[in-house]
Amino acid sequence: MAKTSESGAFVEKFILPPTSSSQQLPLSGLTFAVKDIFDVDGYVTGFGNPDWKRTHSAATLTAPAVLDVLEGGATCVGKTIMDEMAYCINGENIHYGTPTNPCAPDRVPGGSSSGSAVAVGAGLVDFSLGSDTGGSVRVPASYCGILGFRPSHDAISTSGVIPMAQSFDTVGWFARDPAVLNRVGRVLLHLPNVNPVRPSQIFIPEDCFSLSSIPSARTTGVLIKSIEKLFGGSILKHVNLGDYVKEKVPSSHHFMAKGNDHAYNIPSLAALSSSMRLLQRYEFKKNHAEWITTVNPNLGPRLSERIWDAVRSPEENTGVYRSVQTELRAALTDLLKDEGILVLPTVPGDPPKLQMDLASLEVFRARAFSLLSIAGVSGFCQVSIPLGMHNNLPVSISLLAKHGSDAFLLNLVEVLYDTIQEEAGFAEKFTN
Repeated sequence: MAKTSESGAFVEKFILPPTSSSQQLPLSGLTFAVKDIFDVDGYVTGFGNPDWKRTHSAATLTAPAVLDVLEGGATCVGKTIMDEMAYCINGENIHYGTPTNPCAPDRVPGGSSSGSAVAVGAGLVDFSLGSDTGGSVRVPASYCGILGFRPSHDAISTSGVIPMAQSFDTVGWFARDPAVLNRVGRVLLHLPNVNPVRPSQIFIPEDCFSLSSIPSARTTGVLIKSIEKLFGGSILKHVNLGDYVKEKVPSSHHFMAKGNDHAYNIPSLAALSSSMRLLQRYEFKKNHAEWITTVNPNLGPRLSERIWDAVRSPEENTGVYRSVQTELRAALTDLLKDEGILVLPTVPGDPPKLQMDLASLEVFRARAFSLLSIAGVSGFCQVSIPLGMHNNLPVSISLLAKHGSDAFLLNLVEVLYDTIQEEAGFAEKFTN
């Protein structure tokens, strides 16, 4: 199928005007796009796969998250391409085409909310809606050089959003401007405007950044200088997150398989990733196995094997997975308290090349999910912030705050953003 925009971001274009004409609304004058996982009244929700679209009827209701931003004054201009069944973080789709990464056309845009990220990164819309289960907003935001926010789990209704794995599914969003990111967040989260609060502590886990191939001068170095300028260096704390998780999340030991390659990962974080992926697989099977076995859909070659593995997987006792979730949330809540921030690499390196060989991609994916699972398993909120370019490829960093601290995190991004971009510009000039 042909791509429907210059960046290949859209699967379908249409106009949904705001539901109020008031000029005083927070999102007045802004345009947005939605991932093709959200129901829009009168349109079939395609879920990234033509066979899904062919075997489903048009939605009769619009997802509450979409209604919220329409009521906030924004105009919807269409639906965006996504990875099939939200089952990948690459952003490649053999049926509808792979949206072109605006920062690096020879690299993947990231997924599964690929089109939503590209639409924002290419300047086609002011913001967009995506979903994030295992990283599907944070990853494409990083690869496309824009802001991406995954809210606290259950903070925003996922009604009218096709489920992937409900224990992890969230409605996220992308923007280029931190003020827009904040305004969209307040509409979606139904939050009042509140004054920014100074962070109490900012934790930098050096072990997590050891997983990244990006020089520290371009990541933590930029953030540390920004924090020192705005808040002073006394709030910066260096920690070893892997050791902390190993001690505080005993149920994770169940997932520390002997086969883990510790040379390129952190055992306790790899265990978090393993528990997350197994519970996701279990819930995905519950949601979609009947349709997959009945329809036998045409799936992309790289996805087909993994999706069928999920469908054929044995029944699981989910109790130990739930224990990992409960223990990690308690441990990170105790670490961060009310106004603490955990700094993380969003991803462990440069966006992969299009059609990268599977062996290299698997090593990268393993590291990526070890980092992404921290927010996924804990249910905490996380934002990916762009840090300019390194070797002509986009760089990012993430901030994570405790569950329910979305307003605090959104405000902090807006306070930090200009200083971070200034410091990133200096670093880019002297390290590229």
